[in-house]
Amino acid sequence: MPDEVSSAASPASRRPLLGPLWLQVLVGIVLGVLAGVFFPRQAVALKPLGDGFVRLIRMTLAPIIFASVVIGIARMGDLKEVGRVGAKALVYFEVVSTVSLLMGLLAVTLLHPGRGMNINAATLDTKAIAGYTATAQHLGVADFLLNIIPSSIGDAFVSGNVLQIILFGVLFGLALAQFREAARPLVNLLDLFLRGLFGIVRFVMRLAPIGAFGGMAYTIGQYGLRSLKPLAQFTAEVWIVSIVFVVVVLGGIARAAGFSLFKLLRYFREEILITLGTSSSEAVMAPLMLKLEQLGCEQSIVGMVMPAGYTFNAGGTAIYLSMGAIFIAQATNTHLSLADELVVLLVLMLTSKGSAGVAGAGFVTLAATLSTMHQIPAAGLVLLLGVEQFTNAARAVTNIIGNGVATIVVAKWEHAFDDRRATLILNGGAR
Repeated sequence: MPDEVSSAASPASRRPLLGPLWLQVLVGIVLGVLAGVFFPRQAVALKPLGDGFVRLIRMTLAPIIFASVVIGIARMGDLKEVGRVGAKALVYFEVVSTVSLLMGLLAVTLLHPGRGMNINAATLDTKAIAGYTATAQHLGVADFLLNIIPSSIGDAFVSGNVLQIILFGVLFGLALAQFREAARPLVNLLDLFLRGLFGIVRFVMRLAPIGAFGGMAYTIGQYGLRSLKPLAQFTAEVWIVSIVFVVVVLGGIARAAGFSLFKLLRYFREEILITLGTSSSEAVMAPLMLKLEQLGCEQSIVGMVMPAGYTFNAGGTAIYLSMGAIFIAQATNTHLSLADELVVLLVLMLTSKGSAGVAGAGFVTLAATLSTMHQIPAAGLVLLLGVEQFTNAARAVTNIIGNGVATIVVAKWEHAFDDRRATLILNGGAR
């Protein structure tokens, strides 16, 4: 499929009148910041621009995830191969997520961003977080396992629950793999359907600069810059730790796998900027899948690993979770021993896998963790609301980079990666 995708994408790859898409998105972000600073009231009203763009992308995600998973499994044919790829991906996800949790925990323990705030948790107004804590109550182990199973096939697609869609896609793909030859026409039809969906995504991506402008204008206009000073250190540290994680951990993984992370970041620059502007990793899932196939990853690997990565490989979210939990403890003068912090880490390893498909997943997961622990006051979540949008951008960008690296690594492990094609593209050659 990469060749077909490449040829189909070539008209969009010609030099547009307003410059490349990444430059347009960057200009949109800068203009959004300026609008938020100088015209905050009007900037807040621009929120529908960002929301509309994200919703346009999200409307294609459920069928794209389903079709990608089904095609990937059905075309593998060998169920042992499906199990092997899935197992490798899940082991990779768990190891990298654990490393990101440890990095966040180490950073917040050493830097103490919440020390000196001396917040009395009893005086905090928890009305603003009522919705998050209510959702968090349904993230127990039993609820999580039951929530993977949709009440109906249609409900999974209507609600956009990623785990439910993946489950149905895996089962359907495995069923088709039992009679590959007879199922070939249906798989080819799904492949054609998937190309059509990617065509819609290419159309929608032309609106990315407008979406980034609206999203950034609203964020700055709503929360301002001055109001964030008390939490600026925490926000900056989340960004710094995320950058260190990308450069050191993901960079080291990329180097060990035989490709350059920085060249990959340049290749993903449009998607990174769009994620930065909209604070939504979902907004670029489909474009990333396209680019990974163009880069040389087999379609079957991309179809299995990328959707699963959005559920199980959220390195940026893991960093935020460990830092957020300990930050609240520091800000409310809640003493935690080393053993307590390790328990927090273990709980986060479990709860972080239960928020897929939940709006505000990182914040909801943190609420679930604090509700489970009882040692750290859940009311302290109010302290993070003011910077939620800014930290969300950091974790979303980190997540998409991590999932791109993971897909390439698994493809290389499976000898399903075209190194020559990737070298040509990453070095600036024709796509």
